[in-house]
Amino acid sequence: MLAKEAALEGVLTSLDSVVVAYSGGVDSAYLAYVASRTLGDRALAVTADSPSYSERHRRLAIQIADQFGLQHEIIHTHELDRPEYRANPANRCYFCKHELYTHLTRMAADRQATVVDGNNADDRGDYRPGRQAAREFGVRSPLDEVDLKKDEIRELSRRAGLPTWDEPASACLSSRIPYHAEVTDEKLRTIERAEQALRALGFRVFRVRHHDELARIEISRDEMARALDVEIGSAIVRELKAIGYKYVSLDLQGYRTGSLNEGLFLRPA
Repeated sequence: MLAKEAALEGVLTSLDSVVVAYSGGVDSAYLAYVASRTLGDRALAVTADSPSYSERHRRLAIQIADQFGLQHEIIHTHELDRPEYRANPANRCYFCKHELYTHLTRMAADRQATVVDGNNADDRGDYRPGRQAAREFGVRSPLDEVDLKKDEIRELSRRAGLPTWDEPASACLSSRIPYHAEVTDEKLRTIERAEQALRALGFRVFRVRHHDELARIEISRDEMARALDVEIGSAIVRELKAIGYKYVSLDLQGYRTGSLNEGLFLRPA
């Protein structure tokens, strides 16, 4: 694991200057930290602020940048202005990443830098249409290149003191909306408020899947029993109905990443 971290430093050194696609999640936070430690002011962490990016992760990204002295900028991306993104096809992420990398590659050109992202070795077999955009723009994935896996990144992050080391997996808010249902700012804000409510009730690993009037809640199996408690369950229903949902359901399969992909016939990107 430490040998892989040294190899990561070597890759970053060979690139000389980088622009890190930095969301504040586990992977991008670790990459931005190592890049800053290795390259100093030749590493710029850039956070894309848009309606699909939650306020919680925005605050976390800023907190880490301040705490660890990262050179950090926040830009505004406009994927919701793209009709193909709002239409929410199965490759929606492609259009989001295309928007992101359009901005980042321009910034990188001004700095004679390379754009890097936080994809890791465990992401290789997953369905990630955004990888196509990364390839088109020449984005590098140093964590993947040195074969760093998620558990290793978490442990290295823990040793570095990064607060993200045990942060649950994250994805943009649009990932809660079923494919081919339009992505709107109103839906994204509703989802964000619903997830804030669950977090306030003490839940940690979950998603609120948005099916118009129905909120389908996926909660980790470790927390399922608590969600089924009569008092807590009543509180969940009360809070989510106050936000605007007419029906609130608990998915008995529990939390799993990419559950909206289950109805698709996919090949890994």
